[in-house]
Amino acid sequence: MRKISLLVMSLLLGFIVQGQELNARVEIQSPQVQNTNKRALDLLQKVIQDFVNNRSWTNKQVTPQERIDCSMVITISQWDGSKTYKASAQIYSFRPVFGTNYSSPVLAYHDRNFNFSYVEGEQLDFNENNNFSSLSSLLAFYANVILGMDGDTFKLYGGNQYLTSARTIVNAAQGNTEEGWKSMESLDNRYWLINNLLDRKYQPYRDFAYQYHLNGLDKMVQDETKARMSIVELLDKLKEVDRNNTGNVWSSVLYAAKSNEFVGVFSKLPGNEGIKVFNKLVELDPTNTTKYEVLKK
Repeated sequence: MRKISLLVMSLLLGFIVQGQELNARVEIQSPQVQNTNKRALDLLQKVIQDFVNNRSWTNKQVTPQERIDCSMVITISQWDGSKTYKASAQIYSFRPVFGTNYSSPVLAYHDRNFNFSYVEGEQLDFNENNNFSSLSSLLAFYANVILGMDGDTFKLYGGNQYLTSARTIVNAAQGNTEEGWKSMESLDNRYWLINNLLDRKYQPYRDFAYQYHLNGLDKMVQDETKARMSIVELLDKLKEVDRNNTGNVWSSVLYAAKSNEFVGVFSKLPGNEGIKVFNKLVELDPTNTTKYEVLKK
C-alpha cells in the first residue's frame, strides 16, 4: 500500500513539474504562396506549436490550469520551397479574470517581419547563452514577452525576468541579417517592442497593467461599480505618459489589446459619465474613435 501511495504521489508531482507555462495555438496561413506544399506547412505548424508548448521557459512548477493561453497566426507571404520563409505574425495572449470565465487580452501585436529559416526535420532548440538561432530565437523572444507581460498583471513589474530575457535575445540577434531585430529598421519592430517594455519612462504603462487587472478586472466580481471607477481613474494616469511619449510601441500594443475590452467595461456607465470616458479614450487612442462612439449613447 505504501508503495502504491508513493507511486501515485510521484506521478502527481511529475505531472505538475512537466506541465509547461504556455498553452499556445499556432496557425499557419499561406494565401499568397503558389503551389503550397500543405504537408510541409502542417508539419511546420506542429513543430512550432510543440516547441512553444512543451518547452520549460521558467523554473516554476506549473499546473495545466495555470498555463497562459496564447495564439500565433503566421501568414507566409514568400517561401522558396526549401528553408527561407518571409512572413508576418499576429501574437496574442490572454489572462483569466478572477471569479469569472472571462479571459482578458494582454498582448496583441502584429509582427510584420516574422521572417525565418527552417529546414524540414530540423529539431528546434534554444539556449539563451548560445548563438542566435533563426526560428527558435524568434519563438523564444515571444514566449518571454508573453510571460513577462502576463507576470506584470499579477505583480508589479513581475515580468522583469522574462522581459530581460527577451531583450537578451534581441541583443544576440544584432549580427543577424533577418529583419525585425534592429533599431534602424522601423519604429515598431521587436527591438522597439522590448526596449519600450523595459524603458523606465514607460513604466506607467506597466503600472497600469498591474492596477487595471488586480484592482480593476479582478475586483469586478466583488464590486463592479467600484472596480469600474478605479479603472476610469487609471485612464488619467495614462494621459500624461501618452502626451509625453507619442508614437511608442507600448501604447499601440496596449490599445490593440484593450480597446474592445474598454468598450465592454465602460458600456454600463450612465450617459454623462460615458461621454467623459469617451473623451478620455479618444484622446488616448484616436485610432479606435469609431469603436468608442457607443459609449456616448
